[in-house]
Amino acid sequence: MYVRRVRSVSQPDSTGKKLRREDLHAAFLAGRGHEAWRWLGAWPRTRAGLTGFEMAVWAPNAERVGVIGDWNQWQAHWLEREGAFWRGLLAGAMEGQLYKLVVEDVHGLRTERADPFARAAELRPGTASRLCGPSEYRWRDAAWLRKRPALHRTDQPLSIYEVHLGSWRRWGDGPPGYRALARPLVDHVRKLGFTHVELLPPLEHPYDPSWGYQVTGYFAPTSRWGSPDEFRYLVDQLHGAGIGVVIDWVPAHFPRDVHGLWRFDGTPLYEHPDPQRGEHPDWGTLIFDFGRPEVQSFLLASAHYWLSEFHIDGLRVDAVASMLYLDYSRPAGTWTPNKDGGRHNLEAIAFLRALNGMMQEEFADCLCIAEESTAFEGVTASLASGGLGFHYKWNMGWMHDALGYLGLDPIHRAWHHDRITFSTTYAHAERFVLPLSHDEVVHGKGSLVRKMGGQWQHGLDQLRLLFGLQWLHPGKKLLFMGQEFGQDREWNQDVGLDWHLLTDPVRQGLLAWVAELNRLYRAHPALHAGDSDKTGFAWVEGANRAESILVWQRSSPAQSLVAVLHFTPVDRKGLWVPLPAAGRWQVIVNSAWQRFGGDRAEPQTDSDAIDIYGRVHGQLDVPPFGVLVLRRTGLATP
Repeated sequence: MYVRRVRSVSQPDSTGKKLRREDLHAAFLAGRGHEAWRWLGAWPRTRAGLTGFEMAVWAPNAERVGVIGDWNQWQAHWLEREGAFWRGLLAGAMEGQLYKLVVEDVHGLRTERADPFARAAELRPGTASRLCGPSEYRWRDAAWLRKRPALHRTDQPLSIYEVHLGSWRRWGDGPPGYRALARPLVDHVRKLGFTHVELLPPLEHPYDPSWGYQVTGYFAPTSRWGSPDEFRYLVDQLHGAGIGVVIDWVPAHFPRDVHGLWRFDGTPLYEHPDPQRGEHPDWGTLIFDFGRPEVQSFLLASAHYWLSEFHIDGLRVDAVASMLYLDYSRPAGTWTPNKDGGRHNLEAIAFLRALNGMMQEEFADCLCIAEESTAFEGVTASLASGGLGFHYKWNMGWMHDALGYLGLDPIHRAWHHDRITFSTTYAHAERFVLPLSHDEVVHGKGSLVRKMGGQWQHGLDQLRLLFGLQWLHPGKKLLFMGQEFGQDREWNQDVGLDWHLLTDPVRQGLLAWVAELNRLYRAHPALHAGDSDKTGFAWVEGANRAESILVWQRSSPAQSLVAVLHFTPVDRKGLWVPLPAAGRWQVIVNSAWQRFGGDRAEPQTDSDAIDIYGRVHGQLDVPPFGVLVLRRTGLATP
């Protein structure tokens, strides 16, 4: 345990202006307390010659609130009521010591709680909070932060590597910590060319198999892998390598653990009091009362804290669909309509708009991404136009259709051709991220390579095809760890990835293919500048179901590229393929080249596109499950 004495600090807002306590209370109670993390919880103070930590707790319906901890032999120090809040100086308390809140309800029942605003926590299975003063970490990412506004424009590349820190790599008795992970993770992500990592929730949580999605500490990096400053070091190292950091953030629900937010002051405080709105039928968790201003302040403060204190570059908001609909996973008769008689959760919608409003005002260069799986209109539309204001939403439809189509035996794909083309009809209805996430490789679903239809020996070929489809299709990119080298087994949060598979040259080739796709994607504006613009995509051939071949053009004002994707094991040599214009066409990448694990030498011979019966075609060798990218280099050979 680390213990050190700390200096006293004031309670300014982000502008440095010191606010009156009454103003802080009023802002929190009105739903405007997005900087409440600066004064709620435990902060170092010196008062009347006594040094320690001042504790502030929101618990309006409690009869008494006290604090127990290492410095007082775990005997309750009772706080003083200030309206809906409780305050007191914990004289003699020092940074690093453990503490809990003792909350006594009106019936005299006492429960020991973690501090909802704790900024550090005891290692599980312990449930105490840890006293934590202002960070003294010295950031070195100023250059990254200066570049971030330009990098996060929607016409820029966004390619995300999704990571669970506890199972990305293991050695010894378990996962390494934030600091030990930093260098190997940076090296791997930089080698592959991803622009960002997305961390499964690093917020404190008691249950490992929840992967962080059942949060009890909304202001504390999980102590499983180190201290808050060690987490800062990990972010700083990624930024130093030019890699952004997005975290999964979970405002939809929270677990029922007694030390957490459940009936915090003896009443439904953070959760909605109506079970039809406050209990999640699928996950057994509790749903936040989004219409309560203080709950809005709590959640907004959590987002504000991570973005400001940890230099996080974006939030991926989990389970947005479950927030938007009152009847989510509820049959008729088990849900309560809104005030207008409808199924939309109006309070949750207002909260999401408030979240994006706060981010646009105070963190305009940070991303906010919605995991939203329905056809709810306007997820990425502007707040001014009545939308939710997210930068991007996950395109779950593309993911389901792509995996479903590639899961078919290739002989049957001709009869399901519309399934692989349908996503292009709505590709610009929202600003999308195309996800191949952790959700697709758990709970008996198997790994991506095991999902591929047809013969097993073609699995890695088809994985290259899937990734080619993903990177060449309109939309930003997300890939879960391990899939970049064709992990065979389903993901298990208790076991590290199967890095030994990279002794196989074919899997090394798959890794090289992902790196090449990222290189192409970042280097060619045609592949990213038009992701959110209908002019960035055009079909060349979308109806060739007999040969299961797609041809499309990706464009920017400066250039155009053509993608050819082939979904059968037939080797089609000398195939006449439709192209958008006559001239000389060069194959700049072929997924079947030997360096990507295929069997073809490079470079491939260029092709002259000529008019055949009123339509331009070029003659190409299209390999089994092949992906070709072409660019026009000039006029056809005379």
